[in-house]
Amino acid sequence: MKKNVAVIGAGMGGLTAALRLARQGFRVQVLEARAEAGGLASGNVYEGFPFDAGPYILLDRPGLEWAFRSVGLELREHLELRAIDHVYGVDSPGRPTVNIYSNDAKTAAEMEGKWPGSQELYLRFVRQMGAIEASLRPLLYGSAPGPMALLGGGRWRHAGFLLRSLGSVLRASRLPQPVVDALSIWTHVAGQRPEEAPSPLAFVPALVHSVGCFYPKDGIRAIPAVLAEAAARAGVEFRYGTKAKRISADGGRVKEVESTEGESFPVDAVVSDCGIATYLELLDQKEGVSRKRCEKLLLQSPGVCAYLVVKGQMEPPYLRFLLPGGEERTRLFIRPGVLNPEEKDGEWYPARLLGPMDHAKAQRMGPQGQAGYLEKLLEEEWWQEGISDYRVLARRTPAKWASEYSLARGSMNPVMTAKFMREGRLAHRSPDLRGLYLAGSATHPGQWVSFCAISGVLAADCVRKDFA
Repeated sequence: MKKNVAVIGAGMGGLTAALRLARQGFRVQVLEARAEAGGLASGNVYEGFPFDAGPYILLDRPGLEWAFRSVGLELREHLELRAIDHVYGVDSPGRPTVNIYSNDAKTAAEMEGKWPGSQELYLRFVRQMGAIEASLRPLLYGSAPGPMALLGGGRWRHAGFLLRSLGSVLRASRLPQPVVDALSIWTHVAGQRPEEAPSPLAFVPALVHSVGCFYPKDGIRAIPAVLAEAAARAGVEFRYGTKAKRISADGGRVKEVESTEGESFPVDAVVSDCGIATYLELLDQKEGVSRKRCEKLLLQSPGVCAYLVVKGQMEPPYLRFLLPGGEERTRLFIRPGVLNPEEKDGEWYPARLLGPMDHAKAQRMGPQGQAGYLEKLLEEEWWQEGISDYRVLARRTPAKWASEYSLARGSMNPVMTAKFMREGRLAHRSPDLRGLYLAGSATHPGQWVSFCAISGVLAADCVRKDFA
């Protein structure tokens, strides 16, 4: 008899877990509160213009290829990926712009013209990080890698590196401070200082210059659409508009999932793609090691977002950052029209303006304060350079994200700090309850869609192993 598995949430991790389990002979039901799959990787259409909804803006192609192959798909057969040449630029008051291209020589040469002596330093740093990343990459494809995972392939040599912070690694590069700030921009987006961030974030420039950065022709939103369609063909039953309310247990093992509408789903196992909400909101038990840990984790806010259409020249880079300095948070202007000119309608291109926010501050500000912060960002001039006109089609604040996407405590996920990485991410196999498994960004190190997709594969493999 087939074992029944309920997957809570049709985000990237939930989709790959469901598809892999269905292909391995499990009966799988996916309970998704929203009307479509994808979670924060899904999309929206406003006035006929398509938008990626959430924070995902770049692809780690090798990781996504691994995840697709693990669920029986070939990435290149389902998605047209477009390589990004001029990936991003970082502006800071009183400083030259730092540009990051896919070509390392081009990037370094431009740096040399602004900061003499930086060219060789940058190329050396990229080579060093590339070598370490290649050595450690197998750890991405294993569940809960611990110290013993460093023993193979000479990875033990990088134990010291993993104990360092991103700030420490970047300081050792001796690169000019504007370049250091540009390379650590991703941790600024997450709302943490480089001294708090894990050292593997230093791999980003090496990945940009080696495997490159990509964006799907039809947007990030095309990825979950492909997975959901494949899962349905494989026999996965999707229950859209069905929000899980409680995971019930009996004798220390999961028993059933109850929806907010009062439906009950008897299960042999549950894969939750709900991150910390699994322990904080869904479980009957109010005690437990994982719950206590989740209550203490530093959380990341989804920030504010304006969905725009703009007139003007759509020239690279694809991403424009402003790093104001002081206590001000970074901002990000996303221009998919640089890569996908087909999205143009008449003279108008879709674009997004993102403003990351400190989670605690966003909670204190409340919906009205969050909306006011977004209006402040829209009035700034830096992102309007080269734009002759714009219209705001929609707005999202942390409060709106939380209500529309069922985000626990108004957060996307725990911030991936160095401390969180060293202590270990949330386990794919729950230590608190038999038959409970987790997928999603809280179980894997990063915000790329590939990492979430990988997490679902690893969670499914834990289920298969336990029920073999």
